[in-house]
Amino acid sequence: MAPFADFYSKPVVQVALVGFVCFLCPGMFNAISGIGGGGQVDPNAANSSNVALYAAFSLVSFFSGTINSMLGPRLTLGLGAIGYCLYIASFLSYNISPETSGGFVIAAGAILGVCASMLWTAQGSLMLAYPTEGSKGKYISLFWVIFNLGAVIGSAIQLALTFNQTANSLDNSVYIGFVVLTGIGALIPALLKNPATMVRTDGTKVVVPKGTSWIQEFRGLFKLLRSDPWVILLFPLFFASNFFYTWQFNDFNSPLFTLRTRSLNNLVYWLAQMVGSYFIGLLLDSKSYSRRTRAWIGWVIVFVVNFAVWGGSYAKQTTYTREDVKLGKLVRVDFTDSSYAALCFLYIFSGAMDAILQNLVYWLIGATSNDLTKLGYLTGFYKSIQSAGGAIAYAMDRDEHPYMTNLVTTWCICVGGLLIALPVLYSRITDHTVEDAEKTLAATDPEYDAVATEVVLHDSTKAV
Repeated sequence: MAPFADFYSKPVVQVALVGFVCFLCPGMFNAISGIGGGGQVDPNAANSSNVALYAAFSLVSFFSGTINSMLGPRLTLGLGAIGYCLYIASFLSYNISPETSGGFVIAAGAILGVCASMLWTAQGSLMLAYPTEGSKGKYISLFWVIFNLGAVIGSAIQLALTFNQTANSLDNSVYIGFVVLTGIGALIPALLKNPATMVRTDGTKVVVPKGTSWIQEFRGLFKLLRSDPWVILLFPLFFASNFFYTWQFNDFNSPLFTLRTRSLNNLVYWLAQMVGSYFIGLLLDSKSYSRRTRAWIGWVIVFVVNFAVWGGSYAKQTTYTREDVKLGKLVRVDFTDSSYAALCFLYIFSGAMDAILQNLVYWLIGATSNDLTKLGYLTGFYKSIQSAGGAIAYAMDRDEHPYMTNLVTTWCICVGGLLIALPVLYSRITDHTVEDAEKTLAATDPEYDAVATEVVLHDSTKAV
């Protein structure tokens, strides 16, 4: 048993297990969402549910770092996973009885918002706390590959079950299968080791601070912002990182393609995410360049890919409108049509863009700290602001703003977020995290203010 226990205790194995939770829960959610409108012909129910989901996600995520600290990452992750099963079950109910299940879909979306904020904060704190500084990019990409493999397999299931369908909505068998898979995913956190027993590959221990009261934790949350105000410059990028899903899923994939082609698009989109995250992970951990240089190279790649994707999307958007869809003027594209290849490549690069952007954001957060509690706070902020962007984007689509308005707004937000983040790369990303200022203390600890002051003073004298 000793060899197995040693293997099981490896940080990379534990991060992989976290990846499999997200493989089965958010992965299946992405497979349903990516097809557009939750797999329904009319996206209104899914849009209303997603507004509730992301609004709750945004609100709770500001404090989910506190929840994670008090309950512990394993319990937080497990409770968060349950919401995905309920959410997909609500669409099964809606498929059976759309007249009476609209409220259930919206309520399930709100509940998932609370649960997802817990899951992603726990996931982020574990994924960023377990690796050494030199391997964070690889661990992030490993997680992202496993996580997106769930959406790829979910999309393959959709494609197999819809290949000969002429309808434009998913049938009950797809939803039932996904309910079972998400239920299994909610059980995996019970297999994780206690973070307090984890040792990194360089021999350093993962420090898990003792639980404190809610008031102390809230004070610690805001003291973190005061001691590290740089994080505010990442907020616009956080906001952008889920905003584009609405246009991609609801305004591009859903109205333009047949159901089986939407399933195929879904598959290649998430597959591209796996490839994109793998290569950006290799770059961000490359030993050939300093960490600051890697940060700049990563930013440039993300910026260029963003312009390429949104430029191509703009060109396609000029050929159709929301009114064309409503009036039935648009003929849906099938993968057997000659016009499909170019649109497929655009969607592939859209998936890759998502992966490299979110990997870069996680890497920037991880490059600033190795402390479990601080990382929990930072990922909580990330998911909160990210979800606020998602809620607004889905609300715009629910209110039927022109497709072009949604696209241009998304493009501007993505570019603006990347530009505003530049001072963080310049002044905050260093070649090594300073360990003596790393300990995240309770807000009532008399050492807290001294450590916060030390961080600020040290950062102000660093060579850039």
